[in-house]
Amino acid sequence: MSSHPDTSRNTMPAVSLPRWSHRFVMPVLLSVLMTAVVSAISTLKAVGVRPDIVSLWLQAWFWSWIVAFPTLLLVLPLVRRWSAFLTEEPAAPAASPKRG
Repeated sequence: MSSHPDTSRNTMPAVSLPRWSHRFVMPVLLSVLMTAVVSAISTLKAVGVRPDIVSLWLQAWFWSWIVAFPTLLLVLPLVRRWSAFLTEEPAAPAASPKRG
């Protein structure tokens, strides 16, 4: 029996972007998901449930993403530096003495 998980039932599409594109793909996905959630909550809180809620939410989502994505690209390097400052790399394991 193999110790590797079965990936034949993977439901995610097989997209093969170059590794360097991660620095752009991650902010796009993060900004889309975060603005969707925040704009949905704020739209529901502001107007309540009404027949045109989806239209209002999509408009709010669009404008919030237009602001959030460039902002995320601008502040991400600073946030990475702050994160590196506040955290530390785990210590390298000490070499065990050889018994002989």
